[in-house]
Amino acid sequence: MAAPSCSAPGVWVRGSWQRLGNLFTFVSKPLCSAAAASRPLDAQRLAERLRAQKQEQKTKKPVPTNPVQRRVQELLRFTEQLQRVHPNVLAKVLSRGLIHQDKDLVVINKPYGLPVHGGPGVRLCISDVLPVLAKMLHGHKAEPLHLCHRLDKETTGVMVLAWEKDVAHQVQELFRTRQVTKKYWAITMRVPVPSAGVVDIPIIEKEVQGQERHHKMTLSPSYCMDNGKTVRVRTSRNAHLAVTQYRVLSSALSSALLELQPVTGIKHQLRVHLSFGLDCPILGDHKYSDWNRLAPQKLSACILKKLGLRQSKARHIPLHLHACQLTLPALQAGKEELNLVCKPPRYFVHSLRRLGLKMPSRDQNGDEEATHSGAQ
Repeated sequence: MAAPSCSAPGVWVRGSWQRLGNLFTFVSKPLCSAAAASRPLDAQRLAERLRAQKQEQKTKKPVPTNPVQRRVQELLRFTEQLQRVHPNVLAKVLSRGLIHQDKDLVVINKPYGLPVHGGPGVRLCISDVLPVLAKMLHGHKAEPLHLCHRLDKETTGVMVLAWEKDVAHQVQELFRTRQVTKKYWAITMRVPVPSAGVVDIPIIEKEVQGQERHHKMTLSPSYCMDNGKTVRVRTSRNAHLAVTQYRVLSSALSSALLELQPVTGIKHQLRVHLSFGLDCPILGDHKYSDWNRLAPQKLSACILKKLGLRQSKARHIPLHLHACQLTLPALQAGKEELNLVCKPPRYFVHSLRRLGLKMPSRDQNGDEEATHSGAQ
């Protein structure tokens, strides 16, 4: 490290160093009074930095030796970092993973842990980066992109954006009138019986009583069992019609890979139908695995063993729900429908392998001619 110096017009003054153990004290000439006045502030900053580094070393957690636990820790750190990155960085990541782009639409591969809209505690969301993403794709004079629909923060996969507001409204109307075909993949705890079917049970939002009062979506069935007989009950006015088609693509002893096709689009519909309707909650769904409380999902000993995790680490498991395919009708006369397919993220694929579940082939999923995006 070079010795500090001060300068004035035509004058060069050097200080001398005195060593006391590991501490070096700088003794300057009187002409360096301005530098001397600022030196205590620099020392204070250095002391604060050293204290911060020591505190970081104390709180730093040991790196797990188990590869699955390491991956869970990396994913947790990634989701936290997403909220701290600059919008330009996030826009660049989204632009590299484009699924489709034309003069009307841009289709992105939504990453895990990134909300679509802002809200309390949200520092960064997709709607914040739409102006930056548009400029990256079409130049600095490009107008911001427009959202056509939404996905939950924890859901990954196909998401459609539009260049013009009129086109966005057109696509939104297609979603509203159920002309868009949506397919999801989900890894579930337990295997549903039967292996394919339709869940047609209305959904309603209710307040959960307890130590921590909160609201959840839940089932509002039109029928119930009374002394062994099926009895029709009065449906609440606030209940929403909800219909989900499902089929098992692959199954193991205690888990399954399901293809889900929601006919309606109610909030948290897939999660509620699987958990409360089929008793097969989605892996990593810490909200709907238990109605009475908000707590980490309770995993079976078999699943914990296959994943190589302890129950205490289950709270870090991400939601394994992926929007894998979306089919849009032609937006203009003479055009063909748009079939968009997105491969699942890496953590989803790793969980499939660990649980002994097979990834469907293209023929099984009907994606021979679809547009694909690489895994995250």
